[in-house]
Amino acid sequence: MTDTAGTPRKGTLGPGAGASATGRGLIRRRRRRWLRGGAVGVTVLVVAAVGAGWAIYAKLDGNITPDDAAAAELARYEKERPTALVKDAQNILVIGSDSRSGDGNARYGRDSGTERSDTTILLHLSAGRRSATAVSLPRDLMVDVPACLEPDGSRTEPMFAMFNYAFQKGGSACTIRTVEKLTGVRIDHHMVVDFHGFKDMVDAVDGVEICLTKPINDKAAKLKLPAGKVTLNGEQALGYVRARKSIGNGSDTDRMDRQQRFLGALVNKVQSNDVLLNPVRLYPVLDAATSSLTTDPDLASLRGLYDLVRGLRDIPTERVQFLTVPRESYAYNANRDQLVEAEAEQLFARLRTDAPVAVAKEVPRKKSGADRPAATTSPAPTFRGNTAAEDTCK
Repeated sequence: MTDTAGTPRKGTLGPGAGASATGRGLIRRRRRRWLRGGAVGVTVLVVAAVGAGWAIYAKLDGNITPDDAAAAELARYEKERPTALVKDAQNILVIGSDSRSGDGNARYGRDSGTERSDTTILLHLSAGRRSATAVSLPRDLMVDVPACLEPDGSRTEPMFAMFNYAFQKGGSACTIRTVEKLTGVRIDHHMVVDFHGFKDMVDAVDGVEICLTKPINDKAAKLKLPAGKVTLNGEQALGYVRARKSIGNGSDTDRMDRQQRFLGALVNKVQSNDVLLNPVRLYPVLDAATSSLTTDPDLASLRGLYDLVRGLRDIPTERVQFLTVPRESYAYNANRDQLVEAEAEQLFARLRTDAPVAVAKEVPRKKSGADRPAATTSPAPTFRGNTAAEDTCK
């Protein structure tokens, strides 16, 4: 309605005003619905991302098998085990099992029904994570093996035997007790990895480069490689670190040297390739590393492993070092090894007290007392070995 002048009365709408107001209201209602829908969409995406993250975490976490039997057996003998002397230093026993029971492992030979420790490494992480020292223990080393619990519930008698007899008869607990008796070093954690896990780890980092001075053609190891720089995939890497007859002098010591150089190259590849900082690249590495892993209960989770390795990425590769325990041919059987007692005890004492250890490709001959110059400080002893920073082609 209008007054006589045709001006809209107060409180009334002019022509088209009602339609305009209705349009603005419709827009506001649509905007509110869009915002509610957008919020729901974002929420769904967040929940999906969290769910995917949890699913990934749960998968990786579930990959790891806790070694509860070993924990129970070690608890039984707690009073006889060494005492840890340095807070925050860690000693981890890494056992490479030759089990053929895993997926794809049967091709590496007939399964005798028992597992043996194909490779055993005592990994010492210094307090403050300034360095990491990996000491290989020869499987043919003659040692005192204590009475151990067998899988059938019976117990073995203590005996003097080859080192890998301990794992064959009593598994990881027996191996740990044997190493502790041999070295006096308290083992804080342990890991058992089979062939399949090793191969997948190498493939997850897109192979590892090594350098060969001559071609390799080993039918037993299913390995044929040219001389020069070669990038090994998982299958080739396994053949390379396990071969004995056709590479080097055929000794277990030579094989351990080769394993150490390869592990150094693997560490270098992981650190130099930003794998640890790239979630897309890190996932397959973690999946491979955990899929064939059995550990003590404290490590049998991603959280446990993270707490262990979070400081390792800051250790310079030149301070990640590998060596073999000082050894020589056993006096009664040239096909077996025995410790070089004085040098081995020097190494074990330094591991126990977290003292520095140095490695070099060639260790200079020790001078006699008359030739040795007087010194005010005692330098770190040098053992034959290599670091992860060394180029395998030099």
